[in-house]
Amino acid sequence: MIIEMRTYTLKPGTMAEAEKRFGEALPAREKHSKLAAFFHSEIGPLNQIIHIWTYDSFEHRADVRAAASKEPGWPPNIREFVDSQQSEVFTPAPFCPPLTPRNIGPLFEIRQYTLVAGAIPGLIERWSEKIEGRQTFSPLVAGMYTEFGALNKWVHIWAYKDAAERFSVRAAASAGGQWPARNPPGVVVKQETQIVVAAPFSPIR
Repeated sequence: MIIEMRTYTLKPGTMAEAEKRFGEALPAREKHSKLAAFFHSEIGPLNQIIHIWTYDSFEHRADVRAAASKEPGWPPNIREFVDSQQSEVFTPAPFCPPLTPRNIGPLFEIRQYTLVAGAIPGLIERWSEKIEGRQTFSPLVAGMYTEFGALNKWVHIWAYKDAAERFSVRAAASAGGQWPARNPPGVVVKQETQIVVAAPFSPIR
């Protein structure tokens, strides 16, 4: 399986309408494959919508996108709102849960770490030893690393009921000293985080 995360940066003030139009157009697209999640940014880079899709393979992705482009009403009529588009394709870690519909939000944190080249396998090994304990506090939505796009990137997405739960969960998870899964010095060269909210039509919300 591969996971595609598409991030569109919109003109200020257009997010509500863009999200509405996307939701209206979605049934045509879902004749070919299902949306995994759809978020809009609240904290971090603003005016962004993030949609996540899963595919069996790169060939499956190409076939689905070609078929969907022939559907009336797809892609959604949001070009006038879009300033930039980014697509990244990921491979899920062995412990990444299935991206199936779940009511676990509606607040989500997308954390993106850029690692030195060759460090992803070691990170996955360290996380594999710790992740079960971390998930007793809040659910992991995805843990994945880039295949196409910005390379050597590790992305993990977590679900929370609200901002207060996020702070309490992170404090509780680190209190025992078992989390986070520590990386050797110099492995992580950049960290970014973004707080996003699920759209009403997002299967993971």
